[in-house]
Amino acid sequence: MTPASTELCSTRQSPAMAGKQFPSLAHARPASSRCLLAVGALILFSAVYFLLLSPSPPRTLPSPSTTTTSFVASLDRFLDSPPRPAASSAPPGDLDAAIRKDEEARLYGDPGSAWPAAPAPLRVFVYEMPRKFTYDLLRLFRDSYRQTDNLTSNGSPVHRLIEQHSIDYWLWADLIAPESQRLLKNVIRVERQEEADIFYVPFFTTISYFLLEKQECKALYREALKWITDQPAWKRSEGRDHIIPVHHPWSFKSVRRFVKKAIWLLPDMDSTGNWYKPGQVYLEKDVILPYVPNVDLCDYKCVSETQSKRSTLLFFRGRLKRNAGGKIRSKLVTELKDAEDIVIEEGTAGAEGKVAAQNGMRKSLFCLNPAGDTPSSARLFDAIVSGCIPVIVSDELELPFEGILDYSKENKRGILLVESHEQPTSIFISLSY
Repeated sequence: MTPASTELCSTRQSPAMAGKQFPSLAHARPASSRCLLAVGALILFSAVYFLLLSPSPPRTLPSPSTTTTSFVASLDRFLDSPPRPAASSAPPGDLDAAIRKDEEARLYGDPGSAWPAAPAPLRVFVYEMPRKFTYDLLRLFRDSYRQTDNLTSNGSPVHRLIEQHSIDYWLWADLIAPESQRLLKNVIRVERQEEADIFYVPFFTTISYFLLEKQECKALYREALKWITDQPAWKRSEGRDHIIPVHHPWSFKSVRRFVKKAIWLLPDMDSTGNWYKPGQVYLEKDVILPYVPNVDLCDYKCVSETQSKRSTLLFFRGRLKRNAGGKIRSKLVTELKDAEDIVIEEGTAGAEGKVAAQNGMRKSLFCLNPAGDTPSSARLFDAIVSGCIPVIVSDELELPFEGILDYSKENKRGILLVESHEQPTSIFISLSY
């Protein structure tokens, strides 16, 4: 990007710094072909969605009349004109026999089969769940999202937390949209369960956790669990080909042990065990999806205009004291607070905090991204959409699309440098402390 980026990369590092070792896929535990298809498709969908938010040169996108990156604006339009329910058929009496018939038709080339000779796109059956698990929760969010006095223990507006974990909404809204409006073209929605490779469970676990009373939420979780596990397709596979959004570390927590064989949509793996129990989550089964950024997109024009005005070398705004891996924040503050051209300041979420963070990132070359209460932080994606190079300080962090993208551009100084369009875009540092 600039000479400054090279200077920071060559800064002398302490012996405690070591580049993270990324496991080879060759040593991964075997998974079923359907689960692998599911992981690949979700990664592709998330990549398409995240590209819409990432600063980059102009490109051909779906019609502006059908595409928005604002959760609230999209949700308003979605609820005002919800897609028509698909004409999904009831599951056959013998699901195994129906699946076997379809697969035999594919193998032996039955002329009457809908299977194409070429590799088919991933086929997803989206459950038509009772509205209390879907539309009612989305309306609850929309009708109350302007009330920011309902805060979590760390001072963050609850609705803002929901929004940054709203990847489940974007995925579901795309899956059930009319075909002409969909972003992901290599995944098709099927109406018959026997045709499906995977099954999507559209339950908004994060909204229900934050906006319902504790006992009401737990009761809804139990109802959802019973509904899901009563499905013939679930009973057939014990959930191994089912996708469940669990993108906030607290969501669906009281019943997770009953769905641990399903494919979970997660923000990170949290190998500390503080949020996800050992054996419940692992990369060969689950999918890590990005947070939705808290700040506005700095598009190609914005990046070009701010490039020469980025006078701050390193910027951080956020909570300076966190739990678990986030304790590194106070150590970083001690080391960096008096350094030249570095801005480290306390801040919380909210309208004023968003503006301050957005302005600071757009004026900076590098943005510090230490761990939060979990190894990941939404700040990473705020930096990316602000055109600010993220410097990640977090042990045991698993990044979105890690099984597909090669983050391990490792050098002898223990810094991982990812390059895009022949320019540095991110630096990853793993510390022992």
